[in-house]
Amino acid sequence: MNLRPEQLSAHLAKPLAPLYLLHGNEPLLVLEAADLVRAAARRQGFDERETLVVGQGFRWESLSAAAGNLSLFGGSKLIDLRIPGGKPGRDGGDALQRYARSLPSGIVTLITLPEVDWATRKTAWFTALSQLGVTVELNAPERERLGEWIAVRLARQKQTASPEALAFIAEHVEGNLLAAHQEILKLGLLHAEGSLSLEDVQNAVLNVARYDIAKLRDALVEGDPVRCTRLLEGLQGEGAAPPLVLWALANEIRMLAKLCAGKTAGQPLATLFKAERIFDERRKYALSSALGRVRTGTLRAALLHAAKIDRIIKGLAPGDVWDEFLQLAMRLARR
Repeated sequence: MNLRPEQLSAHLAKPLAPLYLLHGNEPLLVLEAADLVRAAARRQGFDERETLVVGQGFRWESLSAAAGNLSLFGGSKLIDLRIPGGKPGRDGGDALQRYARSLPSGIVTLITLPEVDWATRKTAWFTALSQLGVTVELNAPERERLGEWIAVRLARQKQTASPEALAFIAEHVEGNLLAAHQEILKLGLLHAEGSLSLEDVQNAVLNVARYDIAKLRDALVEGDPVRCTRLLEGLQGEGAAPPLVLWALANEIRMLAKLCAGKTAGQPLATLFKAERIFDERRKYALSSALGRVRTGTLRAALLHAAKIDRIIKGLAPGDVWDEFLQLAMRLARR
């Protein structure tokens, strides 16, 4: 059974399932969901808990041993299995399949994983866990939904904020959900219940955004010049290596050039995406939109511009590399 994150609390009010599988790209949300399962287990009489953390040298016999090692007093038990690396290996995969197919009575098993890629989702062990247990995928909200996520968190502490204030918080905590959580709690400590003004938020919220190159690539393809500018300023301020930034931008330009050439030659986009191993639906949509915005000549000029930046980085040509990055980004992001 697959549950959406917002369905988990209602589900846990009922008798627990024997197996829960939590995974996602946001550790804070996975941790909070695991806390909900552990709290529900305590409420329902699963007083004993055994935690197993899979790491180098982990012995998978420990899992079956934990399941067989029940309290002499007959209490129910929660087995908390954590796989931080997300890859149990061949022995672990076999052990997980055997375990899932013969779940012991009187035991609830909680398995937590980080983000799971498409190849892992197709493995026999992940399929067995998903089919025989309750699965919840917990990913960070998309950038455009971050303000909504913040509003829900504020509502939990009986506070509200204007759209401008929510946008201000979102801009300053982008890419750092744990910091967003901490800033929201801080607003609860600094201000009483009720409405928060933009000034209240501006005075309280620190700029704790994390700028990473993947987000810059997304903003470039999505045609968001304002976000490109902010991300480049953030990367410069954090001391990002210019060759790495150039590599990321040039890769996106080459990708768009290949897709544009294929589309011009009459190939279906679905075929081109498959050939380039692009499977994420959000990225497919962004690239499709970008192909309607940029032309072959623009991409050719962008590649020449990237070559110029490479010479600047190597000291073979004059210029301000970060200013050139901004000009290159604007060339492609402008609508």
